[in-house]
Amino acid sequence: MAETTVLDFAHAAMTAAPDDGAARLRFYHRLADSELLLLLEGDPQGDAITPAIFTLEAGRFVMAFDRDDRLAAFCDAPAPYAALPGRVIAAELAGQGLGLGLNLGVAPSAILLPAEAVDWLAGTLTQGPTPDDARPTGFAPPEGLAPGLMQALADALAPFGGLARRAHLARARYDGGREGHLLAIEAARPGAEEALARAVHEALVFSGAGDEIIDVTFVAKGDAALAALAGVALVLDLPEPEPEPEPEPAAPAAPGMDPARPPRLR
Repeated sequence: MAETTVLDFAHAAMTAAPDDGAARLRFYHRLADSELLLLLEGDPQGDAITPAIFTLEAGRFVMAFDRDDRLAAFCDAPAPYAALPGRVIAAELAGQGLGLGLNLGVAPSAILLPAEAVDWLAGTLTQGPTPDDARPTGFAPPEGLAPGLMQALADALAPFGGLARRAHLARARYDGGREGHLLAIEAARPGAEEALARAVHEALVFSGAGDEIIDVTFVAKGDAALAALAGVALVLDLPEPEPEPEPEPAAPAAPGMDPARPPRLR
């Protein structure tokens, strides 16, 4: 039996509930995060690639697949392709009047995304969090969270295991009286902050909780803010990365084959 992919599941959920905007957003999020095989017109020339363009009744489309056997079934012969994240493909196609054909004719997730949908996805992915210097003065348990938001945050942060320890979600009070939700990410590695903040932003957008505002801050392990968050915050533990496999011991070199240890002549 052919393996069912995450895009198959997300597409099935979207088509089963056509009026469910959250299901539609989740499909686009999975599309953005999936590695797709983009069908090319010819072999890559260095870093330059030229996607194959198909003119259909609905417009001009490029073709991409989430499994190599699906691409092979579509082409029925060996064909050049480039493996790229969906977000990269959307960014490259934006503004060119090109749609995206996904798994066309070879999978239950087959769909034609018009150029307008590709442009929307690319534009949504380029939006990012806005810096803010407000400082919290107190914390309380979170309240009124959109359904599915915690799972969306957990899914968004899961790939960052090893780049941060955990995240604490609470309701914060700020100078001036403003209140809102705050996600404090603990022990983030230097340089990972921007990617973590963007992942949280995308989780809000694609979970259907776009009206929800969550501030993101970064705290070091043992920071005093963690004590204030204890007991009121919801905690998301980031998965530990799998340890690197131990290298297999090298087989002993044949006598005389190691230049640092020449053979002894007797």
